[in-house]
Amino acid sequence: MPEKNNLLEAKGIKKVYGQAVKTIALKNINLSIQPNEFITLIGPSGCGKTTLANILGALDQPTSGTIFYKGYLLEKMKENRLAEFRNQHIGFIFQFHFLLKEFTALENVLIPTWIKHQFAPAKKINRAKELLDLVGLKDRMHNRGNKLSGGQQQRVAIARSLINEPELILADEPTGNLDSTNTDQIFGLLKKINQEMKTTFLLITHERHIAAKSNRIIEMLDGEVIKDFYNQGDEDKQWPSLAPEYCKLCQQSPKKTVNLR
Repeated sequence: MPEKNNLLEAKGIKKVYGQAVKTIALKNINLSIQPNEFITLIGPSGCGKTTLANILGALDQPTSGTIFYKGYLLEKMKENRLAEFRNQHIGFIFQFHFLLKEFTALENVLIPTWIKHQFAPAKKINRAKELLDLVGLKDRMHNRGNKLSGGQQQRVAIARSLINEPELILADEPTGNLDSTNTDQIFGLLKKINQEMKTTFLLITHERHIAAKSNRIIEMLDGEVIKDFYNQGDEDKQWPSLAPEYCKLCQQSPKKTVNLR
């Protein structure tokens, strides 16, 4: 049975692609996510991060294993119910923002509302405006998607992920196409949302210096979780093992060998 205090819990998750030639993407993954956590999921390309996130977000089904959301077994849901579940309970932010270029920023934020209600109630329109203000785009809400910079487009995607007030946000490389300045700004914004709105985040990233600022870090390799630990409140303690090239102590001792595993 799942723990009643967990927001989401994965037990024995395996994912295999192919029939004649099988590719094992995930191997017996067990993890739980608590409400209000800010988690980064790290690991090399091809290790299974996105596959795991898609399964946790009910975008894909595991070959075996179970996913519980607030104690409810997701595999019992039919596809139309799963779609409704995703729309109401989980927000998604991707590396590519997937904005509709001919729609304004405000209209793009309202798309999940249209899916849910078939129209946008006045309350949701006001909420969309508040979210655009939150992400720093109050003066850009009527700009069309193709008239926004890359960083602004990703901010719209963040606001869109929040419009239906999900408990969990799954963010797959949300800063992958941004420069370092925008990367730090977007990460800071996600942390602010986590702290002020109590939204739970699972963030996939290749940026180890970003992971070092998170509350919890999960590291994957070859379809398995090899590390799962909590930041003890001192970010400097995370730098040497996660991002030595950004670590002040490591920079002072350039000859020092740092074990990344």
